[in-house]
Amino acid sequence: MASAIRIFAPGADDAKLRWGGFIMSAKMTLHWSPRSPFVRKVMIVAHEAGVADRLTCVRTVVGGTKPHLELMRENPLGKLPTLVLADGAVLYDSSVIAEYFDSLHDKLKLFPAGGSERLVALRRDALGSGMLDVLLQWLAERLRPAERQSQPHMDLWRLKIHTCVGALEREADDLAATPFGIGHVSIGVALGYLDFRFAAENWREGHPRLAHWHAGFDRRPSVVANLPIDDS
Repeated sequence: MASAIRIFAPGADDAKLRWGGFIMSAKMTLHWSPRSPFVRKVMIVAHEAGVADRLTCVRTVVGGTKPHLELMRENPLGKLPTLVLADGAVLYDSSVIAEYFDSLHDKLKLFPAGGSERLVALRRDALGSGMLDVLLQWLAERLRPAERQSQPHMDLWRLKIHTCVGALEREADDLAATPFGIGHVSIGVALGYLDFRFAAENWREGHPRLAHWHAGFDRRPSVVANLPIDDS
């Protein structure tokens, strides 16, 4: 995991530019957790964009019922990831941070500029992120005492995830044929989170095309550099 966390040393690369009213600087602070799939999403984008070495990653614990008051001063939602720029400007959520990182390089963009390509990429990003929202709710319910768990809710969340995976199986060929972008990142991270927290669901069974696509996703250097770790 060390390769995913780069500590920025101020120096000659401290030059600033402007993007959408924000000051762009080589020095940025990311509130980070190796368990968070949304953090993993932005870290993969940071590696793809070549800006991971500009980040100072700060281990930040959120969740449960104890508020993180220091983080909430920067992000009132108290959620990860939260990105703080050198001038104090704060960006959240993961898709906003990812698009900001994508603006900092001149390679093929992960966020298409417009047209149907952008709409497809954003829809796929929404699907992957929505799957993560469902999985995090499901995980939280599963961690409650057994007598307080809601089986109807868990059945609903399982159905939603299985339906999403089925839809992605039907789209897998188009996914593979499309240039790698933000939708691929979000979907890949969501399927990886299924492996990380819900391995018993065995999502690959009956979904060979999606499993084949995800195997290629898992081999990308940016993905390998940001594997999820349970450090609890």
